[in-house]
This record gives sequence, structure tokens and C-alpha cells, in this order.
Amino acid sequence: MKGARVKRAFKYRFCPTDAQAAELSRTFGCVWRVYNLALAARGEAWARQERVSYNRTSVMLTAWKKTEELAYLNEVSSVPLQQALRHLQTAFANFFGKRAKYPRFKSRKKSRMSAEYTTSAFRFRDGSLTLAKMTEPLDIVWSRPLPEGASPSMVTVSQDAAGRWYVSLLCEDPCVKPLPVTGAAVGIDVGLDHLVTLSSGEKVSNPRHERRDRGRLAKAQRLLARKAEGDGANRAKARRKAAKVYARITDRRRDHLHKLTTRLVRENQTIVIEDLTVRNMVKNRSLARAISDAAWSEFRGILEYKAQWYGREVIAIDRWFPSACGTLQDKLPLNVRTWTCDCGTTHDRDVNAAKNILAVGLTASVCGAGVRPQRSTPGRQSATKQKPQRRKP
Repeated sequence: MKGARVKRAFKYRFCPTDAQAAELSRTFGCVWRVYNLALAARGEAWARQERVSYNRTSVMLTAWKKTEELAYLNEVSSVPLQQALRHLQTAFANFFGKRAKYPRFKSRKKSRMSAEYTTSAFRFRDGSLTLAKMTEPLDIVWSRPLPEGASPSMVTVSQDAAGRWYVSLLCEDPCVKPLPVTGAAVGIDVGLDHLVTLSSGEKVSNPRHERRDRGRLAKAQRLLARKAEGDGANRAKARRKAAKVYARITDRRRDHLHKLTTRLVRENQTIVIEDLTVRNMVKNRSLARAISDAAWSEFRGILEYKAQWYGREVIAIDRWFPSACGTLQDKLPLNVRTWTCDCGTTHDRDVNAAKNILAVGLTASVCGAGVRPQRSTPGRQSATKQKPQRRKP
């Protein structure tokens, strides 16, 4: 991190004119079409045990533009179409590298509508942003200033399901620098009653954003369910109402997570968390809604990249480890929040877990374990993956 410039995406709302909205909608449709066409072509090649490179799909795009059926691809900027092919190439690279599943086709209804512009496809001068194929700059709501002298290297325009338009500008931010080194370390135990419990004993309450708007969301979903599939305008209106409720929940949740993670990163040099498999935990139908609302995966993701920005260390440990006194409890139901251990000490379940996480994480750090324990060095068992030994009676 020393000497490295951090690139950040600054996201803003904007209000397009009718002409701009029409142009962007056409661009979104073309991006969706090109991505799916290229995926289908690569899928056919994959069935023949052939690999198709990005350059080959780029040649395909040129050929598609010359056909009568796909001639409309020439009406929009070519840069977002090429970027769609690059994203597909990245998806296949992740698939072949066994980091992701096989790429899936994008749905016009379910996928986020977006288009990506590189420097050759936009002009940014004096706080005014004009995209290719447009004569007027975007009417952006500058809710916060860009870094002084910032020059965007990438612009992404998107529209969410609630109909809100966003523009994201990728810039170098010289303000992001490693924070002064501190000796503070904290273990974090995530939960549902309390969103996080710290090894210091502090408990951060769970706002339960989805529960607060559950009545409003249920009403919007009932109205949507009453609309027939072919009822175009009315169904679209009902869908947008439901999407606005979802957006309200998501915005509040993300705002809370950003404030919490920023405080944790500023106050602590080392942060230890559990390596939870959330995708398996949400299979529990009785807890799936509460776990999804808590957004543990999003919390971890935000915490990791902020720690990287500011020179902090995040350690993820395996979720199986001994209790504080060195013994394992065979059974400890979820409704038991405090218990007295064999050593005679009374423990608060959450605080004790946070202390254990910190202790095991610091030990793992000494052994060289990283934030992703499942990606340990071949031939050497990570300290976070060692099976805890039961103490003999």
C-alpha cells in the first residue's frame, strides 16, 4: 500500500433528459444483447471443447453490426459493448480458474442495467460530464466533491429497479492513506440479536432494516402479485413501488455498515472475524430472512477493502475452535446466552466468542494465515484450519 494510489468509485444520482434516458436505455439493451450473444457463442465453442478469446468475440461483434437483424448496435457507443465483452472474458477467466461458476445469461428484468464508458467515450471538464452520443452534459447531483484535480478513468451509468439513475466515476483518491499504526486489536462475533459483539464487551444492536419496512413491503408485493403478467404498464408501476421499498431498506443497511466498518478500521490495527459460510446458513428457512437482513457477507467485504486502504489487517479464522478455557462444549443451544464453564467461569456467549476469535486470530497471524483461510499455501496447513483438540477429562 505504501506509495500506491487508491482508485475509488464516487457514485452520484443524476436526472437525465428524455433524450438522454432514451439513449441510455438503448445502450443498456445493446449491452445486454451483446453479452448474451457472446456468451451463447462461447457456450457453443465450449461444447466443442474450444476456447474463445476476447479478441475473437470482438471480431464477432463487428460481424454482428453488419447484419440486418443487429444493425441497431451501430446506433450506440461501441465502448460499452466492448466493455461487456471484457466483463464476459473476466467471468470465463474466473470460471477456468475455479473461482466462480459458469457464466449465466443476463435477464433484462432481473439484471442491473448498466453501461461502462472508458476515457475515449466521455468528456469531463470543469465538473461537467458528457457521454458519447450525447450533446448535453448529465445533470448530476454532486452530493460530495471529487478529490481535487481528479480525472475519472472510468464512468459507469446505471439504473436500479426503483428507476433511480446513477453515475459512478472511478478516480484516484490521494486522500486515502495508511492510518497511523496502533497496537489495538479486536475480535468480532456477528449475530442476529446484536449485529456485532466486540471482544472489548461492546455490543452493536442489529437495526433490522427489513423488519421495520416489512408491512410496507408486504403491501407492495401483494399489489404486484395481483397484476397479470401481460398487464404491462400497471405491472411495471407495481414492480417499481416494491423496488422502492427494497431500495429504501438497502440504502439504510449499507449506510449503517459503512459507518460501523469505518469506525472499526480507524480504531483498530488488527481485526479478527469468523470465516462464515453465509450461503449455507441462509438455507435455514427459519433464519434466512434475518441472516440476509444482517448482511454479514457485505459487512466483511466492506471491512476488508477499507482495511486494505488504510493499512490495517483483517484475519478470518475458521469457525470451529475451543472455548476460552480450552474445552469444547458438545452442545450449546442458541437460546443459551450465558453459561458457567467447567473451570467455574461464567461467560456471556457473544462476548466470549469475540474474545476467542481475537485470541485464535492473533495466533493464526503469527503462523502466517491470511484473510482467506481456504486459500492456504499448498503443502502447508493453515493455522486457521487446524482441528481443535479436545482436552482429555
